[in-house]
Amino acid sequence: MIKGIGVDVVDITRLERVAEEWQHRFLRKIFTPLEITYCESKPMPIQHFAVRFAAKEAFAKAIATGWNHAFRWHDVEIENDVTGKPIIKLHGKLEQVFFPNIIHLSLSHTRTSAVAVVVLE
Repeated sequence: MIKGIGVDVVDITRLERVAEEWQHRFLRKIFTPLEITYCESKPMPIQHFAVRFAAKEAFAKAIATGWNHAFRWHDVEIENDVTGKPIIKLHGKLEQVFFPNIIHLSLSHTRTSAVAVVVLE
């Protein structure tokens, strides 16, 4: 049974401007050390940061809690399984509340846009 669906689109140029303005403070606020290491290992890191940002936003929409004290950026971590498929790993209160659910994640990006879809089952 589907409990929630979320989708988010990110303008990569806009995210790049924010990241340049706030530098590593922005990255450390939004992304876990694992996510930062992964993205920075890629030839075009900003695309990977943008699509992970979109995934976190899409997850927030899927759980329909809005931005409250229960949602923390670092509690939603985007990883890749052994096949390279992106997955969402939850931490903290979100893990306690949503662990038994199945979370489906699809990511895509071009040079200018990143999109993520989350289905909570």
